[in-house]
Amino acid sequence: MNIKTIIPGILLTVLPSVAGATEILTLQQCRDSAVANNNDLKIAKQKIAIAGYDRKIALANYFPDVSVSGAYMYNSRNLSLVPENVSDALTGLGTSMQAALPDLFRYIGNLTSADAAGKLNEIGSEINKAFELNIRNVMAASVNITQPVFMGGKIVEANKMAGLAEELAESQYGTGYNNVVSQVDKAYWQTVSVSNKKRLAEDYADLLHQMLHDTEIMEKEGMATTADLLAVQVRTNEADMLLTKASNGLVLSKMLLCKLCGMPLDSDIELADERLYAIPMPEVTEYRSDEEIFASRPEIRSLEIAGRIYDRKVAMARADMMPQVALTANYLITNPNLYHSFRNDFGGMFNVGVAIKIPLVHGGGTIQKIRKAKAEALLTEYQLADAKEKISLQIAQLRQQRDEAYEKLEMAGNNLKSAEENLRAATIGYSEGIVPSNTALAAQTAWMQAHSEYIDAGVGLQVIAGELALSSGE
Repeated sequence: MNIKTIIPGILLTVLPSVAGATEILTLQQCRDSAVANNNDLKIAKQKIAIAGYDRKIALANYFPDVSVSGAYMYNSRNLSLVPENVSDALTGLGTSMQAALPDLFRYIGNLTSADAAGKLNEIGSEINKAFELNIRNVMAASVNITQPVFMGGKIVEANKMAGLAEELAESQYGTGYNNVVSQVDKAYWQTVSVSNKKRLAEDYADLLHQMLHDTEIMEKEGMATTADLLAVQVRTNEADMLLTKASNGLVLSKMLLCKLCGMPLDSDIELADERLYAIPMPEVTEYRSDEEIFASRPEIRSLEIAGRIYDRKVAMARADMMPQVALTANYLITNPNLYHSFRNDFGGMFNVGVAIKIPLVHGGGTIQKIRKAKAEALLTEYQLADAKEKISLQIAQLRQQRDEAYEKLEMAGNNLKSAEENLRAATIGYSEGIVPSNTALAAQTAWMQAHSEYIDAGVGLQVIAGELALSSGE
């Protein structure tokens, strides 16, 4: 690389901008800013986090499910184990006996008939109360534990699918990342191109203004005609208009780059490669095989993961046809005590068991799920093969374009040298009056066109090389 292309770039990167007004950005800084501020990438990153939570949720299915429940209920009445007529008879036992056997109470001690009836009524009420179940205030609580033992492989496959889904989200983020970087690279080098063309337009306008000044002097001295002066004046006006368009184009180009980088559109920025004498040549990288390229492409990775997910879906559908076994354990406590005549205290018990579910008839739905998952897996294989073919073609085209861009840049460099020499000779000849104005103007036009083509060739090479590097890792 020419020393002229290295030193200015180093100076622009190291030296601070004047009074901090202009921010100098390298290509990598633009990439980093765009990645950090791109909303699509933020969404993709959040999807990775969500997939991670789904994976942890699937992992939790391996562990016991423990739950605690409780309830309280107030009842306006208690339960009785005897009919209402029997209950009434018990509570009025003494009164009934006094009426039925009036002479009996004459021989009972010193008690009067009323006292004896009252005592018997109390005894009857106690007997009746013994047949009542106290459920005015009912409290119950339980602890339940369920441990899956065999779910037909469904938990295992669900965990595999959750892990693959997280990998798929990461791969999709990689695809979005490459797209953002590609857009920023193109906008960056487009801005470099417009900036160089603006500087070229300034030089071209300066040449024509100098030529116009010289022509005015020569016209006064009779060495040039009025037609020569008018021709130079028209070309000078065109150069001024070209400079205005280039200036406006640079503003719009920087606004686009700022938008991609997530910066305010009116940010005062300058690119590190904007004022280089020549656009730097891309680094020569190692040639990679198709398999290495496929392994580095996130979209290929996404399709491969999708295929594995559909394989897991097949296994999940088969698991629905398998028996399911789980261990259960429970502890129940109640008040009133269910185990001791509904007394007003707490009593409880525990139980353990095995729950088994064996699918018998499912109407063929599970079979269709298996067939659907197999068809989706096959579809993914076709898409993967198609994507590999397209990527191979894309890489081959990019490599061909890169080689052509190198040749084009070399030819543009040679043409620029010739145009510069031609311009130098035409300028000297015109100032000495031995070269006509149209020849000098043609030399200036040829110089500008050659310089513009050289800028386009350099930027085109950078863009193609960057796209090839993102597409193949070369």
